[in-house]
Amino acid sequence: MRLTPHKRLRRVLATSGAVLLLGLVPALAEAPGALAAPHPTRPGSYSAAAPTLHAAPARHRPGTDQVSYNGGPVQHSPVVYLDFWGSQWDSDGNGVQPYMTSLFNGLGTSQDHWSTITAQYPDSSGSGPAFTGPVLGGSWVDDASPAPASSQQQDIAAEADSAAAHFGVAGDPDAQIVVMSPSGTSPDGWPASGFCAWHDYTGSVSYTNMPYQLDAPAGSRCPNNLLGDRLSAFSIVEGHEYAESITDPQPSSGWLDPSGEEIGDLCESNFQNVTLPTGTFPMQPLWSNNGGGCVISG
Repeated sequence: MRLTPHKRLRRVLATSGAVLLLGLVPALAEAPGALAAPHPTRPGSYSAAAPTLHAAPARHRPGTDQVSYNGGPVQHSPVVYLDFWGSQWDSDGNGVQPYMTSLFNGLGTSQDHWSTITAQYPDSSGSGPAFTGPVLGGSWVDDASPAPASSQQQDIAAEADSAAAHFGVAGDPDAQIVVMSPSGTSPDGWPASGFCAWHDYTGSVSYTNMPYQLDAPAGSRCPNNLLGDRLSAFSIVEGHEYAESITDPQPSSGWLDPSGEEIGDLCESNFQNVTLPTGTFPMQPLWSNNGGGCVISG
């Protein structure tokens, strides 16, 4: 989800809300499909709450009921396209590109029991998400020019549409574009904006605003260096947005709880390592109606 307009991905780990509130403690967050900050925020955002010990119980907001269906689409066969925005990526030496590529080449495979948590959430067709192989559809470094130092929401959406055109997936309801901003940039006011990332819909394609998590300042709620992995925020935060983009690709018309939280927003703590055929990645639990709580495996 995203914080308005369209609730800007509170899932961004920077504050709370539908954005990815990755606090090791209960997570708050919501933005448009991002680890977000508390409402109002972009739908699908990951907001960051103060980190808690990964052994602590997954966060479940008091009074939260099960998530329910709001009449919109879900993604039946999710495919993720990584858009590394800007020529700055040509000189990035932190291994973010191979890390993200490995993550999505592992998600969707037969060893991935994390993505399948989303399979319980169908749309009006009666069909829900299904996984038959790696969900990575492609990776592109859009390096014709530098990414802007301070992009606005409309700039990020325009870049997502450009990437959709590049990959030939404009209008594809199962496509997700992940707009990866480079180091030194501030997409949509990050990191002072209270989210770690968020997801939304351009009118043509589902997309995520994914800031460069290693630039989060000391004390930030975005979950860097957790579980012994310095790139952990990339898998935890983007995993949050990926799952919410599957179950609520056009925020907020998919699966939400009574307060508007998505399946990642309700479980932003108790991070755990998930082993895929391409490596081991720190991830967060997701809300399961079937399980009546936050689970790490479907």
